[in-house]
Amino acid sequence: MTYVVTEPCIKCKYTDCVDVCPVDCFREGPNFLVIDPDECIDCTLCVAECPVEAIFAEDDVPENQRSFIALNAELTPLWKPIIERKPAPPDADEWAKKTDKLSLLER
Repeated sequence: MTYVVTEPCIKCKYTDCVDVCPVDCFREGPNFLVIDPDECIDCTLCVAECPVEAIFAEDDVPENQRSFIALNAELTPLWKPIIERKPAPPDADEWAKKTDKLSLLER
């Protein structure tokens, strides 16, 4: 099983999760992070670090977020690894509680 980054991360892109990942499985896009399903070792460390609760075990992804399982796998080879925490976007807190952000995802 792998962990999956879901919609709450879009336009927030807090990178607290990156700091605790022992295998560097996160990939960074313009306004979203994904987890490489082939690299993730199911350690659960990233889940507690995500301030917007965007990371779920694959089996626990909410029904309305299930498309993010495939999206993480699709974007992983296209985006570069991120191995160090970076500052969040200046407006991340404004986006943290917003929903229906999939259309805002930048590839």
